[in-house]
Amino acid sequence: MSGTEQNAGGKKPGARCPMCARPSDEAYRPFCSKRCANIDLSRWLSGGYVIPGNPIDTDGEGSELPGRRDNDDDQTS
Repeated sequence: MSGTEQNAGGKKPGARCPMCARPSDEAYRPFCSKRCANIDLSRWLSGGYVIPGNPIDTDGEGSELPGRRDNDDDQTS
């Protein structure tokens, strides 16, 4: 059996579910089941996973993107 073929049940040899480490199922890839996929989705939606970045300025000042200027300020009458 080559690495691209699947065994019975839609499981791919070597691929593991990132939630529980069981063999992943092609129908729920990269997860093994809908349950593990839903657990992962729930963690994203609840803020359990965070992508690192600069803190958000919540006071309203400095909200412009760096290197970008408003064209309204440059107009002359």
